[in-house]
Amino acid sequence: MNNPLSSILKLPAQPLRLAQHPRRRLDPTLLVFVLLLLVLVALVANPILRLVWESLRAGDGSITLQHYADAFGKQRNLKALLNTLYLGLASTGMAMAFGVPLAWAVSRTTMPGRQLIQGGVLATFVMPPFLGAVAWILLAGPNAGWLNKRWSELTGADGGPFNIFSFWGIALLIALYAFPLVFVFSKSAFDLISTEMEDAAAIHGASGRQVFRRVTLPLALPAIVGSAILVFLEAISLFGTPALLGIPARINVATTQMSTFFEHPLRMGTAAAYSMPVLGATVLLLLLQRRLLAKKGYVSVSGKGGERRPLDIGPFKWLLAAYGAFILLLSVALPLGILLQSAFARAWGKGLAASNLTLANFHYIFFEQMTVRQAMLNTVLYALAAAAACVVLGIVVAYVTQRRLLPFPGLIQFMALAPFAVPGIILAVGFYAAYAGAPFSLYGSGWLIVLAYITRFLPIAATTTGASLRSLNPELEEAVRILGGGRFMVLRKVVVPLLRKSLIGAFMLVFVIATRELSTAVFLTGPQSRVMSVLTLDMSEQGQYEILSAMGIVLLLMTTVVVGIGMKLAGRDFMLRRH
Repeated sequence: MNNPLSSILKLPAQPLRLAQHPRRRLDPTLLVFVLLLLVLVALVANPILRLVWESLRAGDGSITLQHYADAFGKQRNLKALLNTLYLGLASTGMAMAFGVPLAWAVSRTTMPGRQLIQGGVLATFVMPPFLGAVAWILLAGPNAGWLNKRWSELTGADGGPFNIFSFWGIALLIALYAFPLVFVFSKSAFDLISTEMEDAAAIHGASGRQVFRRVTLPLALPAIVGSAILVFLEAISLFGTPALLGIPARINVATTQMSTFFEHPLRMGTAAAYSMPVLGATVLLLLLQRRLLAKKGYVSVSGKGGERRPLDIGPFKWLLAAYGAFILLLSVALPLGILLQSAFARAWGKGLAASNLTLANFHYIFFEQMTVRQAMLNTVLYALAAAAACVVLGIVVAYVTQRRLLPFPGLIQFMALAPFAVPGIILAVGFYAAYAGAPFSLYGSGWLIVLAYITRFLPIAATTTGASLRSLNPELEEAVRILGGGRFMVLRKVVVPLLRKSLIGAFMLVFVIATRELSTAVFLTGPQSRVMSVLTLDMSEQGQYEILSAMGIVLLLMTTVVVGIGMKLAGRDFMLRRH
């Protein structure tokens, strides 16, 4: 009698004895897995090892420490590293102050507008940090900034109090576009805490403040500290915001200082050596974060999940709602408003006068300027290619490691997740060292950018698909194998259909992040392979803010459409979901 599963999969019914057929042991799909994993090794190991080698290699091929002496023997290079440390700490502190209270309010209280706050956090995540920096130049530039002009009109003072070209201005902007990480991690932890534990503390005489300090906060602390580590790492590896705001203010950090090593004459060895402290700090902090998040005992999850009743905090809920609205005003509403005004203006400094309105900026980027048009096309094509490759490699890595189809699954998983420990600008230096010259000679080509994107964002796809695959019972896969199906058929007929939403979510997430990536692309693009993020940086130096704003609006519209499709296909929270 035919097995119903065989008819679904369109396989002939096979006797059980065929389960041990030699074809299973010689499954050609395993060869494909091996080839894809070799690609993984080439993508991850080669650039990182080449980076280390370049930091030690002399011109004649011998080992030397001269590059380290050149990198750390100059006062301005050491000053840039100290600035990086201070900026990371300041940005992390502000991001914590933004994200943790809002996460607690949305997760645990009756604060009004919780869904609006969560939607605003998603909008903040979608806004590229470099585009936010451009918007705040228009808002809080010391001379012509919109806020300073309004202040002068209201008070009659000569000039305004705001200056975004400062250390604290840079730290604020980094925090504004990094706090969604804190919000997501913290809210996930607060969601898991049962109200019954807080009620038990209250019954024993603890006040509301004591309950939060002794019960709620300690249970969520590992996730909060883990998110703080990620924000710190984001801050020290960011290039766009420090370049747009720090260089005019003569505030150098590690990433902007590293760019000077690529000026003529090229100092590849010095750049590689200078990247080592940031790389080492990133690895150590990620190991610490992993240990913190591995402490399952910090969060109490009972079999039934426990009761999670929103807390009524009285009039403070309105204060928290106002605080959330203020943060979203700074991160989304004001930047988006000034970008729209500038994009439709002949001269952004003249305001909203009817005589100042025009569509010429959009006409220019779509029909007149081939460079902008090419950059927009490159952005979409590179992001699509990287997203598709990341999903394919991600599902292969997850399937091979969790089903233990090849030896050393732990090493394979480590290779897939290792790029997460490499800041984007340092990964770009590694790819430049590995593939820019002979025999590959890929510098300036789109292939080099796509390869770098795949490596950079592979951990997102591998983590997302791996988390979903763990929830998939392997018995159905074994049934297909018993009926004579190969591993490829298992993936095509069982695994991929069942993980469809997770795979779509991973694809959309990688695509959106790739369209806004700057740190990796800035050192790898050539005249024909520039993307919108790099072109934005170039045009900002020329002061073409009207064209920049039009480009930014197009990028945001494109990203919003993709996010909307992702919500429809993969769920409303696919952009903020973290496995």
